[in-house]
Amino acid sequence: MSEARKLELVFLWHMHQPDYRDHATGEFRRPWTYLHALKDYTDMAAHLERHPQVRAVVNFVPVLLDQIEDYVRQFDAGDFRDPLLRLLARESLDNLAPDERSLLLTTCLPGNHARMVAPYPRFERLHNLFRPIAGQGLAATAYLSGAFFADLLVWYHLVWTGESARRQQPLLAELMTKGEGYSFDDRRRLLARMGDALRGIIPRYRALAERGQVELSTTPDTHPLAPLLLDFASAREAQPDLPLPQSHFYPGGRSRIDRHIALARDSHAKRFGQAPAGMWPAEGAVSGAFLQQLATQGCRWAASSQGVLANSLRRKHADSPKSPVYRPWRIEAAPGLAVFFRDEKLSDLIGFEYARWHGRDAAQHFVDQLARIRDEAPAGETPLVCVILDGENAWEHYPYNAYFFFEDLYGLIAEQTWLTTTTCSDWLARHPERTETLPDLVAGSWVYGTFSTWIGDADKNRAWDLLCAAKQAYDLVMDSGRLDDAAQRAAEAQLAVCEGSDWFWWFGDYNPSEAVASFDALFRANLAHLYRLLRLPEPPQLAVPLSSGGGSPEGGGAMRRAS
Repeated sequence: MSEARKLELVFLWHMHQPDYRDHATGEFRRPWTYLHALKDYTDMAAHLERHPQVRAVVNFVPVLLDQIEDYVRQFDAGDFRDPLLRLLARESLDNLAPDERSLLLTTCLPGNHARMVAPYPRFERLHNLFRPIAGQGLAATAYLSGAFFADLLVWYHLVWTGESARRQQPLLAELMTKGEGYSFDDRRRLLARMGDALRGIIPRYRALAERGQVELSTTPDTHPLAPLLLDFASAREAQPDLPLPQSHFYPGGRSRIDRHIALARDSHAKRFGQAPAGMWPAEGAVSGAFLQQLATQGCRWAASSQGVLANSLRRKHADSPKSPVYRPWRIEAAPGLAVFFRDEKLSDLIGFEYARWHGRDAAQHFVDQLARIRDEAPAGETPLVCVILDGENAWEHYPYNAYFFFEDLYGLIAEQTWLTTTTCSDWLARHPERTETLPDLVAGSWVYGTFSTWIGDADKNRAWDLLCAAKQAYDLVMDSGRLDDAAQRAAEAQLAVCEGSDWFWWFGDYNPSEAVASFDALFRANLAHLYRLLRLPEPPQLAVPLSSGGGSPEGGGAMRRAS
């Protein structure tokens, strides 16, 4: 093994949460945006701040940033539209309404007991106090005191705080040491610290970018599954027999995707001071037509997954380079755009496997895998390995929110003289000639290399048909001239929410019933609100649930393996 041989590594951390707001009321239906912000977006910034020699790409979806800024405004005003925060800020938690008790008990008793409850004995004690009456109905919960709910709320938010913050903030150490009997003043101080953490997220990542350690990228505005909005039939490029919706196509899909791209670029420039060079498409979902649109709007790079590249190379029926995933590719239909492909094995090791390992062992195994890739590369080549995954959903399955894993991983990477972390734009600037060209691209995503997670299932197809009907109504009303400019803007913004990919992700019997019910209800509420903004009656079918779920997928269903 020659020390002269090198390898370059791109980490791309994708930060995304769907829009959990009920736009008819302004209320947040679920707390996951601010919770992941407190726990994960702060921790991921802190890991990079502690390891300035490690570079990465960090991807923010505009609709996530919209929600973070919405929460910041709520903290600034002290007026909360999230029911969990409203209860945390309430002076007395005695005499809670039944629905409030239900919310606290269903939300603040996390299912991931081993990682998010058991390490904290005082929090586990609250679980044990509730266990004897669990399943006895809401009437039994009336015997739980306001002090119980105050402690439950505080502990839940302490657990959903980044490990880096817990090690740096005296208030958090004080509250965790106190352990019980939390006062209203304790909760007010905790709320103030939470507000500070949320205010700091965008500035912290902007600072990392400005010093060159991080490249910030974006995703079309509300995370739409762009190839499907352009053409449902693109799903059959990888799965020829896949059932499709009754609607033959999504009306006006091309103009809608252009709009999502333009809004994302504007959002990025406003928040981070410059336009993005690259985009991570929602779910790594690409097609030739979509990449062409990205290129036309000035994007210099995009990314997808290894399965998409493999399907495309099989269609090419020609010799391809050894280890083709370890270089970017260009697509004939999208001149000026390079496409990076994720190493599915390495990415899934971090997403699904290393949570069960000791941090140092996992870090060493990861680096050993990179060394193997380097050694197996053709002589004279420096492989480029792209590890791409969600920047939030995996860490709650790790001990201490993956704090020790990242300390070991980033620390070990920095010690390797043969290994360099880089960014997509930096690599392209240094190696403009080191790309191959695909004459044809098989449309697909980072899950199975297909679109089956979002289309093809009967429930998913019904959802697409409802969205298509709403878009047809939208087009007719917008063309009629009956709405003034403000009403048109409100309707367009609501349509964009309905076009997000996450609704379709959750439909299907393999997902948990509670999650399916939640996303199903919010999707139909969003469509109903769109009709109201268009001043049209709501179709009666929007009152009927689309999907029931009932499965128990790995990691609760928020992530899926590549294969």
